[in-house]
Amino acid sequence: MKPFTTLTAVAAPFDMANIDTDRIIPVRFLRKLRSAKAGYDPYLFHDMRFDSEGREQPGFVLNQPAWRRAGILVAGANFGCGSSREGAVYALLDSGIRSVIAPSFGDIHYANQLQNGMLPVTLPEEICRGLRDQLQARPGATLTIDLPAQTVTDTLGDAHPFMIDPIYKERLLQGLDDIGLVLEQLPSIE
Repeated sequence: MKPFTTLTAVAAPFDMANIDTDRIIPVRFLRKLRSAKAGYDPYLFHDMRFDSEGREQPGFVLNQPAWRRAGILVAGANFGCGSSREGAVYALLDSGIRSVIAPSFGDIHYANQLQNGMLPVTLPEEICRGLRDQLQARPGATLTIDLPAQTVTDTLGDAHPFMIDPIYKERLLQGLDDIGLVLEQLPSIE
């Protein structure tokens, strides 16, 4: 797993709440093999990004030139609710998104993000709304997420603190998933 320390990336204002994992990646695409060459990125938000003929919906935020390569999403409340679909995290990662900032997350989706090297950042609704407003006003602008300092720096240079469990923070900083944690103990295990 790739370590997460500091991320400065284009951030997309994803002004929707209650986005369940089936909207992040529809279940019909989970039967497709995910590999290093063929990831889940074509299926991210598929039914919102494309019409029934497979054409891009120009109004969808990630189809717009300024946000097409976003590395951060700033979403509404309850992001990743619904089923425990780990493929939703794979689709986000395969599309280059390393962090989602939202007022709240579905519990299992939050844990799946952490387990796979993403950083879910929980900030108050009014801060998230302000971030989305800034990003709408400056399409293509970047945010900086500093995990060691536990801050999100907005387009105006203001830093917003966030909380994270110290165990998950350390795992992300070191790039350790469950297998990595076990491998750290390999000498003792042997």
